[in-house]
Amino acid sequence: MSKLHVTTTINGEPVEFLCDPSASMLDALRGPLGLTGTKEGCGTGDCGACSITVDGRLVCACLMLAVEAEGHEIGTIEGMAQGDELHPLQRKFLEMAALQCGICTPGVLMASRALLEKNPDPTEEEVRFGLAGNLCRCTGYDKIVRAVLETAAEMREAAR
Repeated sequence: MSKLHVTTTINGEPVEFLCDPSASMLDALRGPLGLTGTKEGCGTGDCGACSITVDGRLVCACLMLAVEAEGHEIGTIEGMAQGDELHPLQRKFLEMAALQCGICTPGVLMASRALLEKNPDPTEEEVRFGLAGNLCRCTGYDKIVRAVLETAAEMREAAR
């Protein structure tokens, strides 16, 4: 089977790559594109570890074919920080120790950012609902939820 050519934008940069027609976006990111921050947890779309954004919409990369990236804007955890400047969510997760082993962390951060972009003033219930597709097997979700809520408050204050 011949490889397919895909032209897309990943983290604001134009990218071209070749992939098998059946390759998942997760396989393309971690393989030929060398973006290993997106993790594989389950491979079935149940855990959220591979969460990315496609045109601003949260998607499990394990459920998306790489060829579907053609012409779309893809966001991965590697694009969350701006150079050496961490995103406010990343800083708060570190400050509040809202992570443990790290497998789920990239997906949780991507889901948290997508949530705050749509709803900059979420309630605790809305944060928990927004992160419901992301499973963590190491810790409870309280530190994660508090980190998202505190980041939202800080970002709102900074925007004033």
